[in-house]
Amino acid sequence: MRFSTVIIAMLLFLLSDTQINAQTFKEAQYDALEYRLVGPFRGGRSAAVTGVSNQPNLFYFGAAGGGVWKTSNGGREWENISDGYFGGSIGAITVSKNDPNVIYVGGGEKTVRGNVSSGYGIWKSVDAGKTWTESGLKNSRHVSRIAVHPTNSDIVYAGVLGNIYKPTLERGLYKSTDGGKTWRKTLFANDHAGVVDLIIDPTNPRILYASTWRLQRTPYSLSSGGEGSALWKSTDEGETWKEISKNKGFPTDTLGIIGVTVSSVNNQRVWAIVENKEKGGLYRSDDG
Repeated sequence: MRFSTVIIAMLLFLLSDTQINAQTFKEAQYDALEYRLVGPFRGGRSAAVTGVSNQPNLFYFGAAGGGVWKTSNGGREWENISDGYFGGSIGAITVSKNDPNVIYVGGGEKTVRGNVSSGYGIWKSVDAGKTWTESGLKNSRHVSRIAVHPTNSDIVYAGVLGNIYKPTLERGLYKSTDGGKTWRKTLFANDHAGVVDLIIDPTNPRILYASTWRLQRTPYSLSSGGEGSALWKSTDEGETWKEISKNKGFPTDTLGIIGVTVSSVNNQRVWAIVENKEKGGLYRSDDG
């Protein structure tokens, strides 16, 4: 009798768990929720933020002029972990999914505007931000995005926007297979257009998407768009690239900045947010 009771209890638990996981949530239940500042106070603008898998209270962010900050309690307290190592302008930060102690940071903010600061290449930590070592690309000026292979922390990709004031050959996408000790360029649009966005397909690390952006900052103006602004795809771990912004459905005239992301459920679904004078907006592809 006791055995039967245990079996029935287990079945009821499994059924209730299935119902909980299968339930849907009404959007109206979240209408009252609002974003709130969790600090640090007057930390400055930031376009480099990352969480850590399976650690919901651990976050890092890089400010435009305040360096890298860390919280381990969901934002109640923040600690600067970059002072004394590198400059305050941060364009990219990422944590290895394979080893959360490994962090890569790229200098030079990507939020190009009237007052913008450049950086000093890439830095790496192997102890969750306690210490840092220089990791190359000193002349990159503005690193817009860094991506790490999900199962190998030594395979790293860096999107370099480059010097925003003049043409430079330092722009492009770089790949390292030795944890940032050495880098080689695998994507280059032209000396006016650098990489502004980059993502590894969350279900297939052989596939990557990147966007290049032609821009130039002068003391009194910002020129955005033109030859070199494009969306790219690689199917061989970033070794070679194919321009896909010329495919059917994408705007055909002058392109500006492009952001890109991939569905983690269906990797054939790709979104791109496109700057374009006549047809700018959000675009979706369902065939990769």
